[in-house]
Amino acid sequence: MIRKVEEAYERIKETVNATPVMTSSTLNTITCSKCFLKCENFQKTGAFKFRGAFNALSQLSLEQKKKGVITHSSGNHAQALALAAKLLGIKAVIIMPETASPVKMTATKSYRAEIVTCGTHPTDREKAVIPLIKKYGYALIHPSNDLEIIAGAGTVAYELIKEVGELDYVFTPVGGGGLLSGTAIATKGLLPSAKVIGVEPKNADDAYQSFKAGKIIPVKNPNTIADGLRTYLGSNTFRIIREKVDQIITVSEEEIVDAMQFLWGRMKLVVEPSGAVSLAGVLSKQIDLESKNVGVIISGGNIDLTDFFDRIRQI
Repeated sequence: MIRKVEEAYERIKETVNATPVMTSSTLNTITCSKCFLKCENFQKTGAFKFRGAFNALSQLSLEQKKKGVITHSSGNHAQALALAAKLLGIKAVIIMPETASPVKMTATKSYRAEIVTCGTHPTDREKAVIPLIKKYGYALIHPSNDLEIIAGAGTVAYELIKEVGELDYVFTPVGGGGLLSGTAIATKGLLPSAKVIGVEPKNADDAYQSFKAGKIIPVKNPNTIADGLRTYLGSNTFRIIREKVDQIITVSEEEIVDAMQFLWGRMKLVVEPSGAVSLAGVLSKQIDLESKNVGVIISGGNIDLTDFFDRIRQI
């Protein structure tokens, strides 16, 4: 399976940003370890999602490219697919929940994608896709369960390991499971003894529950600040996670905000709640990391700062 990630890397490396790996002596002291943060908040469209989107669209047939593509997303995959489609000259239609971040929705529109809004329950997105595919023949690019999306997501950990070398642990957020699946494939392919840890909000812990139960348990009324993780595992992501992921842990909303505050205040990194969940898992100290080398996937930095700057302007 690592070969798929390697092929994806070769396919996308000239287009995606080779994002930086950041370190913090303060973080190392707190955790008694050496932490290496792979900062996908510096990726095109502000999140890791562009890797998978460009990888998937690059491999469509001429007929599929002619008809266009469709997906459903609360924001980061929406933006990524929209930009990838624009670069490749493909029409993109995005189903977004009506409560999606205005910043993410505006960014998606700026890449010339057509947006169709839907209800707020995760299943509403998938239901809205069906009639449009039947009517127009769009190719569905699932935000996490598509195998090419997973391979593209795996290039994050692939780059990290190629740059820093041996790691004992790799922490990554988990929502739909595309990033965690890809991370697990890349990590186990390059460092078989390294442990892959998925981190999920307690308020949207379907992956944690599914991992424990050995079957997919759909998310029910997720209510977390980490809006990008309010989705649930698919058949492909769950299969890979069961095979290759060592553990899934959960973190509270307060722990997510604390991790964001550390990233913003100590490391000067603008990271969204979903992107900070992995660090929240590290800081929660549920796993003993003393004297270990720890990779931390910071998945994105798309956050609405409108209110923040409006308040500054009023001072």
